[in-house]
Amino acid sequence: MNKEERYKLLTAQIGSLIAGETDSVAMMANVCAAIQETMGFFWTGFYRVVGDELLLGPFQGPVACMHIGFGRGVCGTAWKQRETIVVPDVEQFPGHIACSSLSRSEIVVPVFNKAGEVVAVLDIDSKELATFDDTDREYLEKIVNLFAR
Repeated sequence: MNKEERYKLLTAQIGSLIAGETDSVAMMANVCAAIQETMGFFWTGFYRVVGDELLLGPFQGPVACMHIGFGRGVCGTAWKQRETIVVPDVEQFPGHIACSSLSRSEIVVPVFNKAGEVVAVLDIDSKELATFDDTDREYLEKIVNLFAR
C-alpha cells in the first residue's frame, strides 16, 4: 500500500475511533497511537496550548520536551503562524528545538477550536531527512480537522 492509501484508511479509522468522544486528551491519545501504528514515524504527539506556551500532551515515542514557547521551534512557529509547517531538515530550521538528536525532519499541524483559535499542535518527527510532503500535509490536516470538531 502506498502512503496515500495508508492515509485514506487511517483517516477513516480515526473518524470511527473518535466519533462521539468528547474528551480531547482521550482523542489525542488514540489519534497519536493510530498514526504511529499505521505510519511508523519516530515520534507522534500533541502539544496543548496552555497559557502562553505549548505543554506536552499525549504522544508515542521517546521522551520529549515538555514546554515550548509561543513562536519557538517548529511547534511554536506553527502555532504563531497558524499554519502547517513541513521541515525537510530540522538542522536548517532557525531556532529548532532538538528534543532528540535522532529527529531529522518534522511536520507540525495546528489544531483549531470552533472559534478559530489554535488549541494544540500535532507534531510528527522522522529519523530520515525529507520524510514529509504535501500528501502528509493534506491527510494530517484532514485528521486534525476530524479531531477538532
